[in-house]
Amino acid sequence: MSSFWHGRRVLVTGHTGFKGAWLALWLHALGAEVIGFSGPPPTDDSLFAMARVGELVGDQRGDVRDGDAVASAMQRAAPDVVFHLAAQPLVRASLANPAVTYEINVVGTANVLQAAGDATIVCVTSDKCYAPGPRPHRERDRLGGSDPYSASKAAQELVVAAHRETFGARVATARAGNVIGGGDWAPDRLLPDLARARASGSPVVLRHPDAVRPWQHVLDPLAGYLLLAERLHDSREWATAFNFGPPDADARSVRWVVDRVGERWPLTVEVEPPAGSIEVPTLRLDASAARERLGWTPRFDLEAALAATMSWYDEVRGGGDARAATLRQIGDVR
Repeated sequence: MSSFWHGRRVLVTGHTGFKGAWLALWLHALGAEVIGFSGPPPTDDSLFAMARVGELVGDQRGDVRDGDAVASAMQRAAPDVVFHLAAQPLVRASLANPAVTYEINVVGTANVLQAAGDATIVCVTSDKCYAPGPRPHRERDRLGGSDPYSASKAAQELVVAAHRETFGARVATARAGNVIGGGDWAPDRLLPDLARARASGSPVVLRHPDAVRPWQHVLDPLAGYLLLAERLHDSREWATAFNFGPPDADARSVRWVVDRVGERWPLTVEVEPPAGSIEVPTLRLDASAARERLGWTPRFDLEAALAATMSWYDEVRGGGDARAATLRQIGDVR
């Protein structure tokens, strides 16, 4: 990374979440002055708490659905760059409470955009913002989604585009694949489920073993977000959407991932398909624009991403320091 981040004031929404905590630690390591705005960590175990992220960054608490709270946090932070990661990130949770998902992901995004003023903004959405299709998704493909989470991410993209076109905002969206890495304890995510099963000895239950997803280590999309923010800060020509996904060969089935993890971790696997499923069977991303225009390239293939993720959990489970383990992996790719 360049010296761009040294002394830069950066606001990260969702800094108590999995990706937000990784990003906050990386920005701090780059010399940025990092301020976070978020609710509490989403899980009892969290990278934010275990890595003591709050000791290194400004830790402002609030709800992105509260426009006044967002505006106050933005005024106090006075950021040069905003990374908007605060979200309701789970498909099954969106089925249980779709209205809350829309409020957080759509209204929350509008509140952040309105409060950010002239700051450079990278808004993190999802690969699930696309309408299902037969080939790897490109940035100009139709937005859509057949579940509330996916629809909220498509709507988030539309809100960003409208704000950019109407107000000339310096804002880009980043659409990442299925992100894995140490420190994730979210329910209904594959690697956290495998880590919990390994620690407890309980079986891991697969709902969609043949579903194909674009798996990638957390540091790969984060590197893309950082690079995109640097370019966008220099020129509005980068104010558009970018996919950050792995090579197509690393879009693998859930079963394939579980088999590879099972070679290192002893696991008992059960399959219990749900009565009905709304999740698309195959999801791939075409990240050629990020590679060709931004010069972004993934550091990890899927085998390396799985190895780094399992090493993180093994180290911390064995008594290692979560912050040290995280910063070491960040240092390896800087």
